[in-house]
Amino acid sequence: MISVLTKRSDFVAANSGLRNAREGFVLLTRPNGGQGTRYGITVTKKIGNAVVRNRMKRRFRELLRAALPEHGLPDHDHVLIGRHGGIERDFQDMAKELDKALVRAAEGKGDAGRGRRPNRGNRGQRAVR
Repeated sequence: MISVLTKRSDFVAANSGLRNAREGFVLLTRPNGGQGTRYGITVTKKIGNAVVRNRMKRRFRELLRAALPEHGLPDHDHVLIGRHGGIERDFQDMAKELDKALVRAAEGKGDAGRGRRPNRGNRGQRAVR
């Protein structure tokens, strides 16, 4: 059975799992201790307005519903994070990319992390003299 992630703590926990980046999305996978196959979708405001974000979430939901029964990892959480290129990409191309990312995750392979972002100091605050 495939269920949906709803708790923020599950999304935060998935961030410590395997990361597979593609042009339109990033796939995070992490074992969930026998809670079945679960998925979650994240699309931030950086991607676009509400119409664009909702369209992307609908596309991701359909991609996951098609791919997870066959290629999903059992007893794992799968989180798709939207990227800027995701809304313009062809649906079939994204489906192929998701299949490849799931195969890499099943092999235990992930992309190298970028590390922490540098601290930018007190941006947005006036300097105190």
